[in-house]
Amino acid sequence: MNHLQNHIDNYLVHCQTQKRLDAKTLKAYRIDLRQFSEQISITESTELTPAVLETYIAKLHQQYAPKTVKRKIASLKAFFHYLEYREIISQNPFNKLQIRFREPVILPKTIPLHSIEILLNTMYEQNHNASSSHKKKTTLRDIAVIELLFATGIRISELCTIPYQNIDLQNNFIINGKGSKQRLIHICDENVIISLNKYHSEYTNEIHSCGYFFVNNIGKRLSDQSVREMINKYCRTANIQQHITPHMFRHSFATLLLEENVDIRYIQSMLGHSSINVTEIYTHVAMSKQKDILETKHPRKKMNVTNLL
Repeated sequence: MNHLQNHIDNYLVHCQTQKRLDAKTLKAYRIDLRQFSEQISITESTELTPAVLETYIAKLHQQYAPKTVKRKIASLKAFFHYLEYREIISQNPFNKLQIRFREPVILPKTIPLHSIEILLNTMYEQNHNASSSHKKKTTLRDIAVIELLFATGIRISELCTIPYQNIDLQNNFIINGKGSKQRLIHICDENVIISLNKYHSEYTNEIHSCGYFFVNNIGKRLSDQSVREMINKYCRTANIQQHITPHMFRHSFATLLLEENVDIRYIQSMLGHSSINVTEIYTHVAMSKQKDILETKHPRKKMNVTNLL
């Protein structure tokens, strides 16, 4: 057997049994390391030099986006650290490399405020005009979900896994997370509070039976995918052309608050970001909004001035 491949196989076993990595991470490591072993013409770990790595990394940059390259390099670094730790190699070739590259800033996609307004109006109309008690009950739950997503910026994974004991509808807050990462998510809009209380009143038995606050039509925990399908359904009804995902409500929540001059550190706290660097991506969105405002709304565009230049 190829000695390098043998070390890769042993490392993957080590990751599974000793490091206890999850299945998704193990799959990524397996793919990245297999690609590495297949694309270099080396069979012995002792022949792995900085030059070999530089050539391979250059090929990665030709094939993949920076974010993917960064992940594949991280997989390699972890493997070489293992080789060094097990004294399979005397010196880690990554120690001789300086790898720096900029990832392009990908701005979060947001939902225009008027689209959110149209979506909510459509949902309330569907509830008001429901042809059966079942449809009325279902649309009530859907309203509560979308209202909460937009009102709090809560992650969809967090919303779908709220234990019913963790939402306090008397004091209007949600206890989210565990231990040092626990945070309070306040619910402050009266319309949102009304929709949540009405939903809770209609679904009390299902909620207590399920154990989670949001339940599906068969009394089980509401899933992320169900919320995505729910949004798609109402967008079609409202004739909203933009593809809207649950996470875009979180992006819109943060961006709109920033545009209202809310301090970014308050937004960081509300979103539950551990680092301000993550929250700062929304400043780029706010800046692009400023550009749009100046290009379309500035009063200079309305002036009747003859340009003689």
